[in-house]
Amino acid sequence: MHLWIRFSLAAATVLWSAVAASADERPNIVVIMVDDLGFSDLGCFGGEIQTPNIDSLAEGGLRFTSFYNCARCCPTRAALLTGLYPHQVGLIRNGNSLTNNGVTIAEALGSAGYQTAMAGKWHLSRTKAFEDRQKQLDWLNHQSEPDRTFAPLETYPINRGFQRHFGPIWGVVNYFDPFSLVEGETPIEDVPDDFYMTDAITQKSIDYIQEMSQHDAPFFLYVAHTAPHWPLHAKPEDIAKYEKTYREGWHKLRDERYDRQVAMGLIDPKTFPKPELQGHGDDWEALDEATREHMSQLMAVHAGMVDCVDQGVGRIIETLKETGRLDNTLILVLSDNGASPERYLNPGFDRPNETREGKPIQYEGLFTPGSENTWGYIGSYWASAGNTPFRYWKAQSFEGGAHTPMIAHWPAGLKTKPGSKTDQPGHVIDVMPTCLELAGVEYPETYQKHEITPVEGLPLTPILKGETREGHPEMYFEHEGGKAMIADGWKLVQPKQNGEWELYHLAQDRTETKNLADQQPQRVAEMKRQWQAWFNRVKP
Repeated sequence: MHLWIRFSLAAATVLWSAVAASADERPNIVVIMVDDLGFSDLGCFGGEIQTPNIDSLAEGGLRFTSFYNCARCCPTRAALLTGLYPHQVGLIRNGNSLTNNGVTIAEALGSAGYQTAMAGKWHLSRTKAFEDRQKQLDWLNHQSEPDRTFAPLETYPINRGFQRHFGPIWGVVNYFDPFSLVEGETPIEDVPDDFYMTDAITQKSIDYIQEMSQHDAPFFLYVAHTAPHWPLHAKPEDIAKYEKTYREGWHKLRDERYDRQVAMGLIDPKTFPKPELQGHGDDWEALDEATREHMSQLMAVHAGMVDCVDQGVGRIIETLKETGRLDNTLILVLSDNGASPERYLNPGFDRPNETREGKPIQYEGLFTPGSENTWGYIGSYWASAGNTPFRYWKAQSFEGGAHTPMIAHWPAGLKTKPGSKTDQPGHVIDVMPTCLELAGVEYPETYQKHEITPVEGLPLTPILKGETREGHPEMYFEHEGGKAMIADGWKLVQPKQNGEWELYHLAQDRTETKNLADQQPQRVAEMKRQWQAWFNRVKP
């Protein structure tokens, strides 16, 4: 247990009044979560996608180059909001509800006088399904109204500390006509003809900032984008920017991103050797011209989706400036996991087969991607290139799955040189205690009569101050059989398919290219023992 003084949040506002002169001195906090973003997708992390607004936050802030997530949507979001490993709060697997033995950032800060709001994807409520497949599809297609309660209402964001929420409850959406879209507890039945999910999240974030800035109390805003998670849906003007960008294939993309990362000092080729590109199925040279064009267009849509997110970040930054809040606002930008190799080629559960108007949705074939009539994915090769310089991808506990780009920007509070990089390790479980420490709120022992599990995260504030943080002696990972542990510069990892344990010396081999398990059997045995002890402690 970390050495926090623990108490009931009922006393939080009393504590705050004793330690601060006025609420205005506490920073606003904006956490921007992007979904299935490749480690190298952003310009400031080596990408070719146009992300000038996020890049500007990096230029004026701090980039984390050793920041970790939980390799999948639900687990990462649970860990970020509670400061606990996902196993401890009901999210050992996707599709469950966040349990009440964890307190969210919004619950903690809201009880201490913060305004709280969320725009975007929740994905922390148990999703339900009909036994009859056609009934499920009709529901997803907006063609029936059997129930517009998409999950238990008590698990919605509006009932987990967020005073305002707009966004989808489920994790997958048609970007032009999303399923499970709500405002508070109220389902949104119809959307305008020009609706696009990313723009809607941006606009609602702006509305919330403008509204909350009219009051003296600081605010916590969680901007949880669905992009660039599949399906690959983007506006034509955003796709057009990248129409020709990816026609030379994923090997060229990975090589160019790697070279830029080296040139910008983000990685050292001595400790970040370039691994072989990974993928399933035919490689680029084995594809015919028509298939290459289709694959290049899939990646172009992905790029357009990221580009649109960045445009929205620019509008959020401008709104913070206009309201006079930018200077004392900590902005964190990160991803829930690495780029995704997933390709589900059949409708079902959370994948519709028709639009609301009854037009069929195409999953296979050489279609032109981007519209709501198609359901595209970038696939494993583009995901591998997207996660340059790392191996593997979403859902794996290798670096490509569990390593996120992370940016911190805070003009009034960040003490590092603008544009700096830090290699000090961090984890999404550290975001919650960071927010509480900056707000002058201590982690609770109880909340609304529920016993709260002791926090696992550690504040990032020493790093933000330009200091060296003691950090986590070990960090642990597990998702659907993908396992890992990092300690003393070493990483023990087991592939999701429950293969043999592998050992890498991250201090010398950050990209996991040399498996030293056979050479270090005692280290493997000890780290396996430690991992199992951790898992036995945190699992339900």
